[in-house]
Amino acid sequence: QVQLVESGGGSVQAGGSLRLSCAASGDTSRNYCMGWFRQAPGKEREAVATTYTGGGNTYYSDAVKGRFAISQDNAKNTLYLEMNNLKPEDTAMYYCAAHRGGGYCNIYPNLFPYWGQGAQVTVSS
Repeated sequence: QVQLVESGGGSVQAGGSLRLSCAASGDTSRNYCMGWFRQAPGKEREAVATTYTGGGNTYYSDAVKGRFAISQDNAKNTLYLEMNNLKPEDTAMYYCAAHRGGGYCNIYPNLFPYWGQGAQVTVSS
């Protein structure tokens, strides 16, 4: 099992930047698919970006491609999401999630058993 704790949310004006962090603890010796998801009020939870801790391709949703960057510091067991040129439609609760995998990542929330508590991101126009 792995435990996830997000930090770094907040409020920013459109065009601004924020960085989210996700600290992992527990059984971090294994490789995981790590991802960022978001859920806005009245909408379904959606994948924003995913990456595999053992290396490999990353995934970005079309809505954030070119503006957001997912990265990891394996020495610190921490996942990051750098968010630039934020837009009001990026306003949501952002969640860090993980699943154990064999070198691949899913993008469907129901396939991720491990979740953080969430971090609110609010972008004003």
